[in-house]
Amino acid sequence: MPRRTRDARTPVGRGGGMAERPDAVEPVDETPLVRRFRFYSVSVVIIGLLGALLVSWWLPPTDYNSSHIWTGLLLVVGFLVAEQLAINVDVRSGVSWSISFTEIPLAIGLFVAPFELVLLAHVVAGVSTLLIRGVHDRVLYNAGVLIIEISTAFAVLHAFQLGLDGVGPSWAGPFVGAFAAPVSSTLLGLVTVHVLGRRMRLSAGILLVGRTLVLGMVNSAVGVVGYVVTVQEEGGWPLILLALSGFGALYVAYSGLLRDQRDLEAMSQVSLIVARSGQQAAAKPASGLDDISAGVASDEWDAIAERIKDQLSATRVVLHIRFDPSAPMRTVIAGTELPQELNTGDLSGTKGDPLLRLPGSHVRHFRRIDAMPEIRQSLLRRDATEALVVPLRSASHLLGVVEAHDRQSRWRGFGTADMRLIGTMASHLATALDNRRLLSRLRHDAYHDPLTGLLNRPGFRQAATEALRSDPQAMVLRVDLDVLSTVSDALGYAWGDRMVSAAARRIRDTLGPESMIARLEGMGFAALLPSRPIDEMHALAERLRDMLIAPYVVERLTLDAGAVVGYASASMEDEQTVVDVDTLLQHADVAVRAAKAGGEPVRAYLPSMGQIFLRRFQLVTQFRHAVETGQVKVHYQPKVALPSRNVLGVEALVRWTHPEYGNLDPDEFVPAIEAAGLVGALTGFVMEQALTKVRKWLDKGLRISAAVNISVRSLAEQDFPEQVSELLKRYGVPAELLTLELTESGVMADPQKALPVLRRLHALGVVLAVDDFGTGYSSLAYLRQLPVDEVKIDKSFVFGMGTDLSDLAVVRSIVELGHSLGLSVVAEGVEEDVARDQLSAMGCDVIQGYLISRPLSESRLEAWLQARTTKTSGRMDETVLTLLS
Repeated sequence: MPRRTRDARTPVGRGGGMAERPDAVEPVDETPLVRRFRFYSVSVVIIGLLGALLVSWWLPPTDYNSSHIWTGLLLVVGFLVAEQLAINVDVRSGVSWSISFTEIPLAIGLFVAPFELVLLAHVVAGVSTLLIRGVHDRVLYNAGVLIIEISTAFAVLHAFQLGLDGVGPSWAGPFVGAFAAPVSSTLLGLVTVHVLGRRMRLSAGILLVGRTLVLGMVNSAVGVVGYVVTVQEEGGWPLILLALSGFGALYVAYSGLLRDQRDLEAMSQVSLIVARSGQQAAAKPASGLDDISAGVASDEWDAIAERIKDQLSATRVVLHIRFDPSAPMRTVIAGTELPQELNTGDLSGTKGDPLLRLPGSHVRHFRRIDAMPEIRQSLLRRDATEALVVPLRSASHLLGVVEAHDRQSRWRGFGTADMRLIGTMASHLATALDNRRLLSRLRHDAYHDPLTGLLNRPGFRQAATEALRSDPQAMVLRVDLDVLSTVSDALGYAWGDRMVSAAARRIRDTLGPESMIARLEGMGFAALLPSRPIDEMHALAERLRDMLIAPYVVERLTLDAGAVVGYASASMEDEQTVVDVDTLLQHADVAVRAAKAGGEPVRAYLPSMGQIFLRRFQLVTQFRHAVETGQVKVHYQPKVALPSRNVLGVEALVRWTHPEYGNLDPDEFVPAIEAAGLVGALTGFVMEQALTKVRKWLDKGLRISAAVNISVRSLAEQDFPEQVSELLKRYGVPAELLTLELTESGVMADPQKALPVLRRLHALGVVLAVDDFGTGYSSLAYLRQLPVDEVKIDKSFVFGMGTDLSDLAVVRSIVELGHSLGLSVVAEGVEEDVARDQLSAMGCDVIQGYLISRPLSESRLEAWLQARTTKTSGRMDETVLTLLS
């Protein structure tokens, strides 16, 4: 009969005929539901009592005697035994239904006992079972169901007997009456599902009703057959025992299958709850104060504890859970509360508790009556007579402990099946917890920098996105540190990492715990700060920089570091700009680059900065197209020898006429192209154009060289000399007619890498020149080692020769130094006759500048040569061009 259930869970506690798992339904308001169920229970009892009075009045009177006492006691025993053999059926919709075997003693009672006696025995046995199991909150409802079942059975029996009027078999009436009892309780159970506001799929409902009625029919038949054979057939009781044995075997097999099904569903549900909890934790934004054990006492863990309790029919289940083996355990309780002195929410804090210090991971079954003294004391403190205890372990780490206290059916206690179930479930739970711990650790590592413990870039983006929702005016601050690269080379990477960690600590100490800080990469950091006035933000940025540039003590060495700080916020943006984390990070980075370029250590973002960098980006992306369409051209500036005034060569200079921006200065686009890694294409283009021009001059009988500026990146390419050699062969130009100019700062940046490339170029016969000579700080020491042929005096010194004696002295020193080393000396930036005469007097070999000519396009250069030069005979009958006065 489907009435009450040991493992049923309804909003009002145990029992109630059906149950819905917490994860299968939408949350409901408990208070109105409790009132509605209480009112419904009272209504069921009242209807049952009225029905019982009507049935008692309708049935013929009965003469009671002493034999009815023994009959009543035997019926009570039969009903109690039948209640203990209940089958719990789970439906996929989440409804749990308990089916008992009370139809068997009921069918016998319909033969041998009056209505009142059967009713009393059934109610006494049913209510006693509920009270013993601790189901107090649904006794009223189940008592009403018991009364309705017996009243329905006797009413149908009497109506059937009146209808047949003595015709037909004598067993038909009791059979139909006994079968009517589960029919009435099933219909009442479906009404209860509706009253509780629960939903059940139609297919699940049909399956549930079918199981109940089939089993009720079989039970009724067993009871009737047993009574008829025993009474009417002398010596028929062995046959009855045989039939009951077979029926019992079928029952054991069927109930075992149902229990296995329920156990599998329970274990699957526990694993799914833990997995879902892990997924929800993984979906949370990263935090600098991320705690992988957060959420242990959440509703998911309450549901797990409740599921284990109901599966074991225990009065209480206590879960001690932790994800980090070094963290304290958190406690979740399902069922009856622990005694007041233990109900602290963290039972694991109890020192010396033997139940929490069990070795291994197998299940222990403790009973107060035969336990060791220390275990008995722990059970007494928990107010439990028996307990199943199993540790949750991952390798050598203890992740928790599961305790199940006191089976609801006290006289049966926990059995082998219960130990096997809680052991398997604990194994699943431990695996799920270990996976959750691993997932949390992987998530933490994925969003945090392993060296400093700060957020990394993905973690910062995720956490800052969440924070900006509550504070749209928050500010993003970017810090770039410049630490001597030789620290790692001289002292090892461990000391370089210590400097990074020290810088991270200074940032944390300066910005405070409310700031979200991240290490982006290398020595780059970012922080999200609460909104504040711009002047306060600037002062904070300056204070942070002062902290970061303070000396770092490393292995008895005191090292200094440079720092540049940029910051941006939504208040600094244009109205059309969509502000998000990526935008603020980009703009703060733009502010950092602007600070580096402008020499200011702290800069706030301005929209104009973005336009400048956007323009540079556009130039880089459009460069190749500009070369192909002829926007990029090569201009030439003549170089004249002193004192002969012969035109020895030209310097090839790149020019870009942009369709939108007009004529672009090389200082604007060349650094951007070099930073983008396209300088190789630019150098190759200029060199091909220059060699083409030299080839044309050679065809005319003129030996005019061409000078091409090369980048330090070209010197880093080991195959660069081969590229130059291939171009010389392609155009048929002698190597001495190609001059490659490189800045001394470029050579001195990495002389160990540049020197081998320069020696190979020098071996080709190419002329090597050091451009902008005199502006570096170490070139004089390295000049003797460089395989160069000429030096070019920087124009800043040439400009000041006429007014600044120190510049004049520098130029004279460079000329003398170059000659002493056997090098040719070229002076650029010559714009006045006085400077030309002074250079000539010093013995300078070659000059170039506006005094001679501005850089000219190819066509204008030819016109200039025709108008400003004359052909004369040089050495070995060569034709040379001499500049006219």
